[in-house]
Amino acid sequence: MCGPDKTPDKTGDDSDRSDRLPGLALTDEESVSRARADLRIGAPVALTGADGSALVIAAETVSAPRFEAFRALGAPELDLAITHRRAETLKARAYDGDLARVVVDDQMTLDRLRATADPATDLSHPMKGPFLTRRGGSATLHRLAVLLCKQARVLPAAVVATWPDRETAPALARAGGLSVLDEFAVRRAEGSALAMASVSRARVPIAVSEAGRVHVWRPADGGEEHYAVEIGQPDRGEPVLSRLHSACFTGDVIGSLKCDCGPQLHAALDQIAEAGAGVLLYLNQEGRGIGLANKMRAYSLQDQGFDTVEANHRLGFEDDERDFRLGAEILKAMGFSSVRLMTNNPRKIDMMQRAGVAVAERVPLKVGETAHNHAYLATKAAKSGHLL
Repeated sequence: MCGPDKTPDKTGDDSDRSDRLPGLALTDEESVSRARADLRIGAPVALTGADGSALVIAAETVSAPRFEAFRALGAPELDLAITHRRAETLKARAYDGDLARVVVDDQMTLDRLRATADPATDLSHPMKGPFLTRRGGSATLHRLAVLLCKQARVLPAAVVATWPDRETAPALARAGGLSVLDEFAVRRAEGSALAMASVSRARVPIAVSEAGRVHVWRPADGGEEHYAVEIGQPDRGEPVLSRLHSACFTGDVIGSLKCDCGPQLHAALDQIAEAGAGVLLYLNQEGRGIGLANKMRAYSLQDQGFDTVEANHRLGFEDDERDFRLGAEILKAMGFSSVRLMTNNPRKIDMMQRAGVAVAERVPLKVGETAHNHAYLATKAAKSGHLL
């Protein structure tokens, strides 16, 4: 302790830096964005909440030295947090409902940890268990760790070292220069993905119409930008012909025959151009919201005989991780309150209306079926309710 006339010792602790540097402290959104980037490169993040504190790292990106460093921490509990979807595949008990806390014991090598998180070897090496999963106690920080992994577009599995107090993990993080997040900051930042700022816009003549404009929108949480392609001069007082199109590198860019995305994109632009006015929203939610790398993992599982929904579940994801409220917020910011929505997906209609954009009409968009995607489309109709 220092007396009132002494200068505080500042070595090894930046916990009061926001007071010393007013105005430079990170916002919740900035802190969460930094944490997502840290997880992608294999760096740990500290979480703190009402039930204690934790250091977490993504199972996909953790290095061997970092994994051993986690072991050496001597945390009261060291777990691998996986979703209930992945736990179901592994026959591991998900006592927490939406996730399972697999105990990282002395038998859990790094190779076994990665095989538990990644289904790539499920068929060639099916005997991964048995798994001891934790029962009782709080899973709040584990749940947040999995959420951050999903947002970082890595496999939804996290190594989590927990302590019953709120101070241990943040102290370790500050000593190592790591990110520290409060559980409530993570929750507050979730909604900021819907807070869109208009970054730029310009006239872009396109093949279907010379009267094209591209608007770029950036979410406050630091996530990927989204685009609006506006054709003509849509009347803001009438339902606008619109399409919410999720980015699909394989279908839109290289002409993959495994989905109908590319044909849907071009058919929607054709219809808008023929109508004379409308908006196509291009949302960066690749692979139904799981990212291109995980989408390729899902494709590999489909080659093993699993359908598109089963593949997502084996990876640990839900059928569809997209948030179509993003499109609703962009449309409202552009001055539209109702749409004629080109879609075969009832979930889009429901989410748009709950977000405050009325769907005056559903315009079917049935194009692009091939011998390669016939089973995929049938699965979407049977399991996801698409109107095909």
